[in-house]
Amino acid sequence: MSQGIISTDFQFKGQTGKYTGKVREVYEFGDKLAMIATDRISAFDVVLPKPIPYKGQVLNQLAAKFLEATSDIVPNWVEKTPHPNVTFGKRCEPFKVEMVIRGYLTGHAWREYRDGKRMLCGVPMPEGMRENEQFPEPIITPTTKADEGHDEDISREEILKQGIVSEVDYLQLEDYTRKLFKRGTEIAAERGLILVDTKYEFGKYNGEIYLIDEVHTPDSSRYFYADPYEELLINDQPQKQLSKEFVRQWLISEGFQGKEGQQIPEIPDERVALISERYIELYENISGEKFVKDEYSDKLARIKEEIAQIVE
Repeated sequence: MSQGIISTDFQFKGQTGKYTGKVREVYEFGDKLAMIATDRISAFDVVLPKPIPYKGQVLNQLAAKFLEATSDIVPNWVEKTPHPNVTFGKRCEPFKVEMVIRGYLTGHAWREYRDGKRMLCGVPMPEGMRENEQFPEPIITPTTKADEGHDEDISREEILKQGIVSEVDYLQLEDYTRKLFKRGTEIAAERGLILVDTKYEFGKYNGEIYLIDEVHTPDSSRYFYADPYEELLINDQPQKQLSKEFVRQWLISEGFQGKEGQQIPEIPDERVALISERYIELYENISGEKFVKDEYSDKLARIKEEIAQIVE
């Protein structure tokens, strides 16, 4: 097969459904599911046309590490990781919001701030801040979880007013979000990195809140290198970072931000290789371990076999 998993088309004994997300393929088995991390990449809520080799493996293995490292804070959906690209676990009913928490003024928050806004998702942002500066305290800026198209910023007040999440559950989600971000920040600091911002997704299983999806990966988070941070900030220079933001910045430079009428630019092979290298770099930096490539020969067959052994 070519370098990269674009999609899968499996049928398993006992399978009750299949859902295809932006980058994951989810096979359902009653109250369990198998999630395959493909090598698709999305930006501005649009899936780009070329896969990024080893990206799915990076995301799946990092997510597994961080879910294990935070399981004392909140239970999570994972039961097994039978293959580097596969996670198997509980099928939770997801909340219709994503809990975004930001420690620094960057990315979407900075673009809003630069345009004159001082309120994000009902949360005030101080005057006189510069790009990439740390907030006095991390701010929670939720988004709606769109089935299709763009996620939208939303305030705590609107979430409660619309009844998207009950107040009791929402306060628990906020508490979990702050504790998870604190843990992720501590782990990143041990590796000489800064966890800039991230998002968490939660669901319910048998009435209990669980952490679902991925956590602290380069798709769901931004990281800066800690060492040059202050110097770069003082000199108004771009931060050296490990995240998907460098993909977004390249797309912006090519005139694409996912807006209506814009064409996705062709991604040159050398850019694909660079993105793959950056994902592997983040894996090794944040985990402190050497990345071992799961080669692509017969990869799909091995994935299918591993899932089949669990569910049959």
